[in-house]
Order: sequence, then structure tokens, then C-alpha cells
Amino acid sequence: MPDMLKSTLEFLLKLVPARFRTDIPVVPVVRLSGVIGATTPMRPGLMLSNTARALERAFETRNARAVALIINSPGGSPAQSHLIFRRIRQLAAEKNLPVIAFIEDVGASGGYMLACAADEIICDPFSIVGSIGVVGGSFGFPKLMEKLGVERRLYTSGERKAMLDPFQPEKPEDVKRIKAIQKDIHEHFIALVEERRGSKLKNSEKKTLFSGEFWTAQTAIEFGLADSIGDLRSTLRERYGEKVRMPLISTERTFFGRKIPGFTSLENLTRQPGLVADLLVAVEERAWWSRYGL
Repeated sequence: MPDMLKSTLEFLLKLVPARFRTDIPVVPVVRLSGVIGATTPMRPGLMLSNTARALERAFETRNARAVALIINSPGGSPAQSHLIFRRIRQLAAEKNLPVIAFIEDVGASGGYMLACAADEIICDPFSIVGSIGVVGGSFGFPKLMEKLGVERRLYTSGERKAMLDPFQPEKPEDVKRIKAIQKDIHEHFIALVEERRGSKLKNSEKKTLFSGEFWTAQTAIEFGLADSIGDLRSTLRERYGEKVRMPLISTERTFFGRKIPGFTSLENLTRQPGLVADLLVAVEERAWWSRYGL
């Protein structure tokens, strides 16, 4: 090809918008952030219903070399965690694309399950990783009810329908039942981690790995729960070149799913009951994050 023609083609190619060029590698990025499953109409948590479209768009991106996940989650619903995990793996298999997870503050419990959907897990040195276990809790008020002179009236069909009712004394058989359910979920979680991390896991430490403990990034890497230290921009530019495009594929939200900027008074809360529920969810989310010292 004559030098003049080659120069002309190179010049014309530069005029084409980057998103339409096939010579520039693309790694779409999906952010999975927040408590999984905790939701109100005004404060949606991470769920398959509000992440599926973003994931599909990422894997359908033209010229994609891989898909990157930014994960920052303390966990939440096991079912929603697994549903999102499965969708990522299904799309990765369909499009034959590698998946790279970048853990920010926390990738713990259900958040770590999301990270396991990736072929590689990269952390910040200060990331919290692990918490492979199951937790559940409630409060009990039977003595307070008695002190206040309040009588509990509950009508059920099915002898276990009112299991773990917080207004009745705790029953040993109820505790045994809920622990059996947690054990079953925990075993499925362990099997998922072992399948995805395979020989990378440090076998001599498996009892510790699956105890529900969590660690900073370097210890998690030593245990085989993560692969390396790094950040998204530096890692992708090193692997795919300085010109790699990293478009953020945002989760689409409906009108009712918008974040509310705040409120100005208690009076506004009473006039907008939805914000009361939103506030309660915010308190619960704060409790999830506080487990990891954040």
C-alpha cells in the first residue's frame, strides 16, 4: 500500500468516533454496589431485576474483550446474590468473554458470591473480602409485652406458621429449624466457592475460609479467595493498551426507583410514609456495612 494512501486511511480512521472503531479494545464496566435484596420502591437494593439489563448490555457491547465488574457490597439476600451470579456466568458462556471483578471497600458474604462470578478477582489493598457464611437475626419482646400489659393474639393454620414470632418466647425447636436452613444455604455457598476458585484455595485453611471470617486483600489472596492487588484503570490499560475504552454500563432506573436526595424535617416524613420505610432500610443497610468496620 502506498505511503500516501496509508496515511490518508489512518487520518480518516481518526475521524471515526472511538465507539465505532474496531481497532480500539473495549472493556465494559458494570458497578454492583450496595446491600443485596434490601429494597423499598424508593431505595432499591441490588437485585436481578435491576441489574439484568445492565449486565446484558455489557456483554453485548461491540468489540468487547472482557467485562469488568466493580463490586462493593457487604452481602444480603442469598437468593438474589445467586441469581445475579448465575446471570453473569450464563452471559459469559454465551458471549465467550472473560469476567474480571474489582472489589472496592467490601466484597463479603453475598458480595463475595458476586465476585466469584468472575474469572479473576482483583482487590484494593484495603478491601475487605470473605465472610463465607450465613447470618440471620431478630428481636424478642415477650417480657416487654407482659410488662406493658399487652396481650398477643395470633391466629394461624399450620403449627410452624408463627415460627420465631418476636412477641412469643423463643422455642428450641424453632431455633433448630432455622439453623438447619442456614446450614443448607451455607453448604451451597461453600460448594459454589470451591467450584469457582478450585485449586486456588488453600486446602489446609478451608475450615477457616468457610467460618464466616473476613480479611483484608493480601490475606484473602494468600488463602486463594482473590488473585491480586490492583485497580480497574491501571489493570485494563496494562492488559489492553493505553487506548482501551472502559464505558460504564449503568443500571436503568424507573421513576419510582430514583434516589431521593433527602428531607428537610420530621414533618415531611409524616407526610411521605414512603420515606419512613426508606429511612428504615437505610438504617438496616448501615448495620450491614458496620459489620465490616465501615
